[in-house]
Amino acid sequence: MSYTLIPEDEDRNLKNITTLVYALQAASFLIGITFLVAVIINYVKQPDVRGTFYESHFRWQIRTFWFSLFWFITGFLSVIILVGYAILAINTVWVIYRIIKGWLRLSEGKPMYVW
Repeated sequence: MSYTLIPEDEDRNLKNITTLVYALQAASFLIGITFLVAVIINYVKQPDVRGTFYESHFRWQIRTFWFSLFWFITGFLSVIILVGYAILAINTVWVIYRIIKGWLRLSEGKPMYVW
């Protein structure tokens, strides 16, 4: 996939915003509301990243939010039958993996996987 070249100052701004979203996702383990703030930023800034490799990071971040929310709700509702604890634990590890993987690829200047 080819990406649009953008001016250096705009590139730096988009990288800072993408980094901020990863930081807010990570902070959500201490302050849960930051996960919601992060996905709102993703949706508000999404038009700005279209055509750049940051778009793949935004897609990764948005999917991380929605899938983790689904599995959190599923785990929470199934705690009564004990399997929910396993779902919640696996979801937590998965979210940590997604944050670390995305942040590392961003720091390397690489897009996330496109599929």
